[in-house]
Amino acid sequence: MVKVLLHGCGGKMGRVVVQVIAGQDDVEICAGIDPRTPEAAYPVYAAVNEFSGKADVIIDFSTAPAVPALLTYARETKTPLVLCTTGLSEEMLAQMREAAKETAILRSANMSVGVNLLLGLVKQAAQTLFESGFDIEVVEKHHNQKIDAPSGTALALADAAKEGAGEAMTYVYDRTGKREKRTKNEIGIHAIRGGTIVGEHDVIFAGRDEIVTLSHTAMSKEIFAVGAVKAAKFLAGKPAGLYDMKDVLGL
Repeated sequence: MVKVLLHGCGGKMGRVVVQVIAGQDDVEICAGIDPRTPEAAYPVYAAVNEFSGKADVIIDFSTAPAVPALLTYARETKTPLVLCTTGLSEEMLAQMREAAKETAILRSANMSVGVNLLLGLVKQAAQTLFESGFDIEVVEKHHNQKIDAPSGTALALADAAKEGAGEAMTYVYDRTGKREKRTKNEIGIHAIRGGTIVGEHDVIFAGRDEIVTLSHTAMSKEIFAVGAVKAAKFLAGKPAGLYDMKDVLGL
């Protein structure tokens, strides 16, 4: 039985993770962390350093400001961590890499199987299309409650395209401040926020008289929770290091 410490248990994604784990017999939540301390069938603590028990792995769906303390806890207790929170600063990412020297950490911009397959397809497409003169643009759409923009998945898709292109690329988030033609080595990244959109991502390769678009649409938040739980089972007991969903899926 894999015992999970759920960091951010009272949030929207945390509640979905609870539902997913409830339907499985080889994993359970031993405790939750959330400053709102919601009522639950397991003990809930306001801060991670208040938890004195032992978990096999942590699943994190919280907010960026809560991540530094979580990384410190994971590092000091040698508890594997599935880090799902997005919008992390470069300083936080550096702290994550340091913590991964002491414990296993899995970070992915998106926990779904489909998106992780899409990352490979985008890289492959960019290898062929960029050198043929295709421009690359990324468009992402999310609900009106999402606080970070662009999404971590959009940035990961841009990174995959950049890697496939094999050249230095510039990310452009806003073209309103200048009146000039688009350059060859730029990737436009555009964020749309509205309604209850769970998540849509399009990578557009626009060439002369033809367009290739690679897309992914999330129909519910459950796909991310399912991926996170799958990752937690994979990560429990793993040696220190930095992992991602490609390791879990064998891609």
